[in-house]
Amino acid sequence: MSQAYVNQSIENNIGYITFFTPEHNAMPSPILKQLELAIKDAGKNDDIKVIVLKSGGERTFCAGASFTELVAINNLEEGKRFFSGFANVINAMRKCPKLIIGRVQGKAVGGGVGLASVTDYCLATKFAAIKLSEISIGIGPFVIEPAVTRKMGQTAFSQMTIDAESFFTAEYAKEKGLYANVFDTVEALDDAVDSLAAKLASYNPEALLELKRVLWEDTNEWCVSLLERAEISGKLVLSDFTKEKLKSYK
Repeated sequence: MSQAYVNQSIENNIGYITFFTPEHNAMPSPILKQLELAIKDAGKNDDIKVIVLKSGGERTFCAGASFTELVAINNLEEGKRFFSGFANVINAMRKCPKLIIGRVQGKAVGGGVGLASVTDYCLATKFAAIKLSEISIGIGPFVIEPAVTRKMGQTAFSQMTIDAESFFTAEYAKEKGLYANVFDTVEALDDAVDSLAAKLASYNPEALLELKRVLWEDTNEWCVSLLERAEISGKLVLSDFTKEKLKSYK
């Protein structure tokens, strides 16, 4: 698995969307765009009743933004465009008419926490610690903040953001509402994900659609506000402080 990809498959009316990059599943712009389109496509596919979002690899669900791409950003337009990729994925997920189950097998950092937060129901392993590290490199988790705060609360978001260099355990994430349950092994996680997805796929699709609408009501402003947040992050990534920090990742 050396090449980045976003794959989609359908099994028993369950749509599985899997993303992978060699950089611990860090997300560059092309993969973010592919993920956005895959979610939109699954939402329109009548053969899919429920979606499972997962990543390839073992101990990392998603390392957030691609540092390789962050280092290469040279102007505000490029910066806003990159962070808008996360905004567009989040908006695609919340607007998707199908329920999305998150399958988090390992660590989630930055944007990875955002992806987990915007799933409708998220299951994880005990290895799925979380971290919001953005402030430590001079930017901030501004695009994902509404999703994380909505799922985990303002106190948890501020604690993780300020203690930016610490991982918080999967049990902490469960306690704060990010994960519905935590399992000891990936095998147990997969069994639980597949079992839940099968049950949901057998339910009344009209009821599931109405539930999705209820779960995400009062978030329509995210279409605008997340892009505004992307511009803030795009500006900060150009700062002397951040550029100096990112030099160590070249």
